[in-house]
Amino acid sequence: MVVSGAGVTLWMASQHVISTWANALWALYMPVGLLYLGVLLFYKWRSYAEPLEQGLKISTFRSSVMIDYDTIRGVKVQPLKVAFQDRRSKILPPMMRPLLDKPALFVRVRGDESEVAAVKKGLGGRMFYEDTVILPMHDADSVAWEITSRLPERLGQNQGGGKRRKRRR
Repeated sequence: MVVSGAGVTLWMASQHVISTWANALWALYMPVGLLYLGVLLFYKWRSYAEPLEQGLKISTFRSSVMIDYDTIRGVKVQPLKVAFQDRRSKILPPMMRPLLDKPALFVRVRGDESEVAAVKKGLGGRMFYEDTVILPMHDADSVAWEITSRLPERLGQNQGGGKRRKRRR
């Protein structure tokens, strides 16, 4: 498609057909399309969650937030539609609707209100709900496993309880 567009633009320039306004718009079509494709690729390259030694780094298109492992309460992998069961379904963008059945990473954050507010400000209201960061991603299970392995003691999933005393009969 890009090659055919460039070919038509070169042909129009060689035939001197590009002098009309409608044909000049065709010549602008190619750079604008390539710019749009570049922005989409940059968005995909820039949006990720990466467990590091210092904490969980969540990067979006415009910002990046580091969440310490001490402030993570728990990590779950659930379908994305769990996050939109209440009235939040109104803020769901149309391009996210196909992702509702796919797994998402739910990271519960604890801490005082200033720390939680800083994380929420860095990520935005769509990715952060109450005290949970919601991240749709391809391989959420492996990221959750990596985060859980780095959490401090007694914060992982399925810790179980202490043994209860049996009732006397």
